[in-house]
Amino acid sequence: MAPTETEVAKLTEARDQLRDKHLHPAAVRPTTAGRGIHHTALLSSDVERTITFYQDVLGFPLTELIENRDYPGSSHFFFDVGNGNAVAFFDLPGLDLGPYAEVLGGLHHLALSLTPENWAAARERLDKAGVKYLEESGTSIYFTDPDGARIELIADDLGEMYGSKIG
Repeated sequence: MAPTETEVAKLTEARDQLRDKHLHPAAVRPTTAGRGIHHTALLSSDVERTITFYQDVLGFPLTELIENRDYPGSSHFFFDVGNGNAVAFFDLPGLDLGPYAEVLGGLHHLALSLTPENWAAARERLDKAGVKYLEESGTSIYFTDPDGARIELIADDLGEMYGSKIG
């Protein structure tokens, strides 16, 4: 159930207070300790289907396919999503994994940045593959991958969201 107007007003006030308390101006913001996201790991129920979808439909080349060091017989495979970043997958044969579910601490969606030209080409490939999607603001496409993970392809530059700097 969506929050009431009064609840939204209280949530907005709380968010504003958090922003005032924790969001420091760029000029005085501490330097991050990180170098970037090495990879994000999702689960796959079918390695070949996942490879076909991410490489052929979305346009992200497969860069490695190895055994998962933590689970004998399981595959760990990686796709190049640009700028040294990767999206990885595990299959976990023999485990009775349920379908994708949105849970606290889980994945809401994975947003992948593409140039406007590559974004348009990916949209055409999604159409050709019959993948249903929701297009928002002319720069974002939301859909689910073959295992139900929510994916966003976004044509905004890295560090920007709808024309505003976020980084």
